[in-house]
Amino acid sequence: MTFPARTPLGSTGLTGLLTCLAMALPGLALAAPLDSEGANTEAKEAAPAEEEAVAPADSGAADEPASGAASLSAGGSLSTDGSDASSSAASSSADGPPSKGVDSHEMKRTDLSWLKRWAPERNMLEVGIYGGLFFPASNHDFYNPESGYKPLWQLNGTAGLRLAFFPERYIGVEVEGGVMPSRIRYSTNDFALLWTGRGHLVAQLPFWSVTPFLLVGGGAIGVKSPPILLGSDVDPAMHWGGGVKIYVNRWIALRLEGRHIVSAKAATQKSFTSHAELLAGLSITLPRAKPLKDAPPNPDRDGDGFLNERDDCPDTPGVSPDGCPPRDSDKDGWVDSEDACPYEAGVEPDGCPIRDSDGDGIPDDRDNCIHEPETDNNYQDEDGCPDEVPEAIREFSGVIEGIEFEYDSAKIRDVSKPILDRAIKVLEEYPDIRIEIVGHTDNQGSPEYNERLSKDRAESVKTYLVEGGVDASRLETRGAGQSEPLTPNSNDTEEGRAKNRRTEFKLLKAKRAGS
Repeated sequence: MTFPARTPLGSTGLTGLLTCLAMALPGLALAAPLDSEGANTEAKEAAPAEEEAVAPADSGAADEPASGAASLSAGGSLSTDGSDASSSAASSSADGPPSKGVDSHEMKRTDLSWLKRWAPERNMLEVGIYGGLFFPASNHDFYNPESGYKPLWQLNGTAGLRLAFFPERYIGVEVEGGVMPSRIRYSTNDFALLWTGRGHLVAQLPFWSVTPFLLVGGGAIGVKSPPILLGSDVDPAMHWGGGVKIYVNRWIALRLEGRHIVSAKAATQKSFTSHAELLAGLSITLPRAKPLKDAPPNPDRDGDGFLNERDDCPDTPGVSPDGCPPRDSDKDGWVDSEDACPYEAGVEPDGCPIRDSDGDGIPDDRDNCIHEPETDNNYQDEDGCPDEVPEAIREFSGVIEGIEFEYDSAKIRDVSKPILDRAIKVLEEYPDIRIEIVGHTDNQGSPEYNERLSKDRAESVKTYLVEGGVDASRLETRGAGQSEPLTPNSNDTEEGRAKNRRTEFKLLKAKRAGS
């Protein structure tokens, strides 16, 4: 391909500019909101401005007296003709909520910002004129071979007509015809008329009233002049370019663009010549959807079968008797008609809250003493009644005196066995209690060793009780080591250390046997 040695507007610069625009358009498309209001404009406006309304069968509208009564006709106008009143009443009922786009509260085009108000629509036709500048290549081929080559002015005007159709908002086709008056660059400046006929595909971003676009197409460029000058000639040509359209209002659009044109050149070796255009245009756009109009009032706005004047909740679908949805005053999921406590949030089976009359944390349905709070003493705390720990259990709660072990060992001394035997009898008498056996040491030795020793001693006591018939699941063990002395500094004396070497029983859980 051969490019001109010099032109007032270099084709290389224009090509670069158009390439940048082509690269930018996909990014703009990704950035544009998919639910753009501009994209939905035609959908809103395509809906009819008025629709028929049909009343529910039980509304009694058909029974209204016909003579002299003003009724809403199917077309939305008032009818006072008695012969039409019956049919008007029948047609005024609603068989569902109004379709979007016809409600009187629907967003109209004027509610949109100008930037989105006049975005392109489907099936739009654009008829326009254009004018601008044409920059032919210095090595052009616009001449008849018998007349010979003569240079043209490299800055020329251009003007023409165009017609475009956009079946989809994103893409369309366009045809153009125009002339580029020029002069031969001799001292006489003789006139030569260039002309063109062409068509192209147009791809655009239709989200806004300011719409960027790209185009590519082909056609022909010809010259018409006396044989002594350039003669007559027609050359095939291709072109591509880009620009922006500005939709000012419903009818008018402005257009700015640049193009790169490549035409065939007949020479000893076939080649091409490169030209450029800068164009501005004015178009008339039609047919756009008509402006939205207010729809006639919908007699049943929520579409629940209750006419607005009989519906206590005209904008919320409901049920008998008042057209309102079932109420749930306490928001507990139970409608008032099925809720025994409609103003107190509750649960199954009756929608009432769980009650605890005595405030002891045990619900009334599981509380044996609903008006007397449970005594929180780890004994029979599940029955909800006040109680006292029996003396026999209190004897084996806390420090158990008399449980001794061999020195530095977990082996129980024989002197301790009578005490543990009594503990077995108490645990058998009260099978509902569970205890924790805690071993303690003094501070002689390392904390780690003492903790391990105290744990082993607690396990020895548990083993003795289990061998005596106590269920192992009722017993837990813990080794506290030297970490829990009876009193601060008690390990400073031999007497204090002796008291800290101890075994404790602690009640863990209390509930009635069999509960």
